[in-house]
Amino acid sequence: MAVIDAFEREPPPGFRGLQPHAPIRFYARHLPHWRQDGATYFVTFRLSDALPPAELEMLRSIRRRWELTHPDPRSKEDWEAYAFVVTQKAEVWLDRGYGACHFAGGENATLLAHALRHYETQCFVTCLVIMPNHAHAIMKPLPGFELEETLQRIKGYVARHVNRRRNQTGSIWEQESYDRIIRDLSHLERVIQYVGSNGSRARLKADCFQRWIHPEWQAAGWGFCDEAVE
Repeated sequence: MAVIDAFEREPPPGFRGLQPHAPIRFYARHLPHWRQDGATYFVTFRLSDALPPAELEMLRSIRRRWELTHPDPRSKEDWEAYAFVVTQKAEVWLDRGYGACHFAGGENATLLAHALRHYETQCFVTCLVIMPNHAHAIMKPLPGFELEETLQRIKGYVARHVNRRRNQTGSIWEQESYDRIIRDLSHLERVIQYVGSNGSRARLKADCFQRWIHPEWQAAGWGFCDEAVE
């Protein structure tokens, strides 16, 4: 059966986008989260000090105004519009490189990249970029595992090793991550190129970020557009 998509090519191995008629679970904390069994997600997570205090207060102010103008019950469209606004703002601020930036190249960045790629018994990770104070990844939880649980394990493992190198203790991560189900192949292509270009958009030197895409995806024509991947 032909793939209905602007790219006229088959999906990469293991990818499954949003299934409109399949059950979806929803919950919200500071951000909304939608869950569908077998779906592939675009995930962003950051260090706890990655946003300056003034920007954090701005996000809290946006949330307060939104809650006043969007009382319960809030629709899916309300939540999506809110998430779009706050994540767009946060992305710009994250790329400025505020905070301790534990992953600005070197061993810690390699540690996080390897942790994401090697939890393969729980989650299929196919694309990632490690920025100085945050990371993006395309992730598909395997049956029996939840995205939150796998992220918690990865972040906990990395935090323990980072703290050991710093001779410190405590959490290094912002507790909540941003995630979104990738809708279809057009959306997937945009996410891949967004991940691949994050370092250059932030004007980082090549040794200050790491990116990777699964060799099987690259072989299927779903690589970064600008150059050969690392």
